[in-house]
Amino acid sequence: MRELYPSIEPYADGLLEAGDGHSVYWEECGNPDGKPVVFLHGGPGGGCTPSHRRLFDPAKYRILLMDQRGCGRSTPHASTPDADMGANTTWHLVADLELLRTQRGIEKWQVFGGSWGSALALAYAQKHTDRVSELVLRGIFTLRRGELDWFYEGPASNIAPDTWAGFVGGLPESERVPGRLIENYGKVLFDPDPAVHQPAAVAWATWEFSNLTVQPRPDLIESAQEPLGATAFARIENHYFRHDGWFTPGQLIADAPRLANIPTVIVQGRYDVCTPAITAWDLHQALPSAQFVLLEDAGHAYDEPSILDALITATDTFANLR
Repeated sequence: MRELYPSIEPYADGLLEAGDGHSVYWEECGNPDGKPVVFLHGGPGGGCTPSHRRLFDPAKYRILLMDQRGCGRSTPHASTPDADMGANTTWHLVADLELLRTQRGIEKWQVFGGSWGSALALAYAQKHTDRVSELVLRGIFTLRRGELDWFYEGPASNIAPDTWAGFVGGLPESERVPGRLIENYGKVLFDPDPAVHQPAAVAWATWEFSNLTVQPRPDLIESAQEPLGATAFARIENHYFRHDGWFTPGQLIADAPRLANIPTVIVQGRYDVCTPAITAWDLHQALPSAQFVLLEDAGHAYDEPSILDALITATDTFANLR
């Protein structure tokens, strides 16, 4: 089984002035003369971590990471009481990626995205197909209404009733209305009072982080308890979900044939509760040229052993393609 490459530090970083008052953090590590790859984190609102740098051979890759608008080290942070989400949409993020690519002098890059990052990768690649050398996609999520309803409106509670109780408990009792939980969470998450929005954000993040893996991961659940990080994460996710990602219904699957000439690997855990395997399957039906890896012992998290092995196998395979 392949494992993460050794820890590395960036050799360059900065803030990309993206417009609309947003400064987007980016960093580069690995080989400055290597094959360019950009890592797209999940959430939206999850931010990048040092471990994400380690998915790529640092001797062969020029590795770029970016904290998307409102989270991580980007500013303004979505945890502020008066956070304005008006200029934080999928298409703003796609434009930020293209600005970063041009400012860093990159002609084409590999695009690697998991969970929400897979949706952003697909959106970027479908708009800028000639700028993508390969796609590595994991835990496929396309923000179709059925995907959102599955995890945030009740059906997933049939698998995880215990942690679902905590999610529903993040709302006032009068707002626990089936079919309107995402909408009603928006009311409390964007209340300017931290005493209102922070507990709701922690409940939202705890539900998600409790269901990332087949085996419980106390470290992930503990990370969901940090109020500011949870607030940015939950607010950004909720904002995107209430707007269906600014996609037309089924857009990312319908437009997948545009990517037929881009070498693509789709990695999916069969027991993924957050983003069930049907979405990855639908993407593969629309993009049969892609390699489809369905793993029998994995859920959603990128660092579950078999998922990690498949992802690093993919990046190692693509490392020598030019």
